[in-house]
Amino acid sequence: MRVIVTGAAGRMGQHVCSLDGLTVAAKVDPTLEIKSISACSPEAADGIIDFSHHTAAAEICDFAVKNHIPVVFATTGQTPDEFEIIKKAAESVPVFLSANMSLGVATLCALARQAAAAFPDADIEIVECHHNRKLDAPSGTALMIANEIAEERENSQFVFGRSGQAKREKNEIGIHALRMGNIIGEHAVMISTDTQRITLKHEAMDRKLFAEGALCALQFISGRENGLYDMKDMVRR
Repeated sequence: MRVIVTGAAGRMGQHVCSLDGLTVAAKVDPTLEIKSISACSPEAADGIIDFSHHTAAAEICDFAVKNHIPVVFATTGQTPDEFEIIKKAAESVPVFLSANMSLGVATLCALARQAAAAFPDADIEIVECHHNRKLDAPSGTALMIANEIAEERENSQFVFGRSGQAKREKNEIGIHALRMGNIIGEHAVMISTDTQRITLKHEAMDRKLFAEGALCALQFISGRENGLYDMKDMVRR
């Protein structure tokens, strides 16, 4: 598969470019010779994998739509306007968007939702841990897990961290962020009643897994109908 990699000079972009089963059609990055995707030849590519920055969404979508090329957005932090641009592009080409490119995390989301349905009165807390250079908190993955659980619980309220003197309310989903060392990514979901507790956990041991997931996502949407896809679609296939 011939792929245009945006954000190719970054850590994740470099992992994508090193994958087996992928031919790099172009490396796009402000620090490289090709600084914009608009300078790429569309005929040489079967798809786009974006590990650059959420602000590149409009330019990438414009290129993908004009040239009918499927695109995988592996970035996080899209603004509402950027998300609308991506949704609009998905009307014309297959688009894959996920806050986390790990199939393992997608499975964790599915299991967490199943457990929340099985224990409707349980307290649920999510704890995520990342390296000390990560800017956003909580992580996009933690929010993805929480939103999946909220699909099973009406009137869910996200509580970020916990302090003060108020007691915990039943409709709360606690979300806690830890930042330390060089941890790639850990996410744990605890579902607890008064008599038992289930703990579901995913740990990323090598960042390469996100590059592998992005390539699997591109292979998944290639040849499919136009639309917006995510990891849930891959888990359900």
